Amino acid sequence: MTLLAAAANESLAEISNKLIYASMAVYTLAFFAHITEWVFGSRSKVGRTAAALTGSGAGVRGAAPAVQVRGAGATAVLDKPQVPDKPQVVTRSAAGTRDVPDGPGAAGGTEKGDLYGRIAISLTVLAFLIEAAGVVARALSVQRAPWGNMYEFSITFSTVAVGAYLALLALKKNVRWLGLILVTTVLLDLGIAVTWLYTESDQLVPALHSYWLWIHVSTAIFCGAVFYMGAAGAVLYLFRDSYEAKLASGGKPGRFATSVMERLPSAGSLDKFSYRINAAVFPLWTFTIIAGAIWAGDAWGRYWGWDPKEVWSFVTWVAYACYLHARATAGWKGRKAAYLALFAFACWIWNYYGVNILLSGKHSYAGV
Repeated sequence: MTLLAAAANESLAEISNKLIYASMAVYTLAFFAHITEWVFGSRSKVGRTAAALTGSGAGVRGAAPAVQVRGAGATAVLDKPQVPDKPQVVTRSAAGTRDVPDGPGAAGGTEKGDLYGRIAISLTVLAFLIEAAGVVARALSVQRAPWGNMYEFSITFSTVAVGAYLALLALKKNVRWLGLILVTTVLLDLGIAVTWLYTESDQLVPALHSYWLWIHVSTAIFCGAVFYMGAAGAVLYLFRDSYEAKLASGGKPGRFATSVMERLPSAGSLDKFSYRINAAVFPLWTFTIIAGAIWAGDAWGRYWGWDPKEVWSFVTWVAYACYLHARATAGWKGRKAAYLALFAFACWIWNYYGVNILLSGKHSYAGV
């Protein structure tokens, strides 16, 4: 029976590997579909929308007027210019921000672009299901939580990140613009995992045989996946903000920048997206650190020992706490807040790759 069980576990491990590679193939197809969505989005329609939003057509006879803003308490309502297919947008603006509506999306508001976008989402869903099946097969092969080493953590991380993105889409949130960046990052993550981080299925050291493995590490994975989306929003905010600032100063961005930037949500919307995502998951990251301390007390007889992983988890917590505190009290919005959010996520990335690979400590129990 032991030999049969070992053979079955080995077979499941092989199935898991094949499923992960299959998911990478489907993610690649989704990547090209997302690229096609952006390419086939009508540039002329985006250009007409941009002209209406920025007032660049004000000097042209018959051109639509620039966007007008009327105050309604804390809400800025953007009147709809008479432009074909111009989306009606209502945004909530903060003091000192521009009242700019969100763009039409990656598809540019065209049927062909939307078709490729829906194909990309369908392929992403398929790849997610295949990858999730690979993670489950890996768990069955070792009969434990499938995040006992960096390879398992990586494949689970990308699965959770895509799952969170699809969940937001299912909730009718305007996040389809994140699809191309997400799929690109997932392919990079899986490529690193199967090339440099791969570890054969094996059992864990005795200290890790605990139900806290399911609690502590699963919450760390989920927090990282959501922090990633917040960081992606911050990066896009910086580009979009620069674009809007150039328009406001009378500059004329290039055709490529116009085509891409005008389809994204406004800088204000991206800023709020990043803030809300980070604020929502921060309490869970706090719980992750507390759960790790409790587990350390059970496994090693102390709650805190200044291990590199513990130190950088706390540094990450402090960075996100400073970001949220600055937003709430010091009025830090915009670029300063975005830089601080990206620094906090960089701490999380270093805590995962840098600490695990370059530093040694009690968490270096499985190599990679």
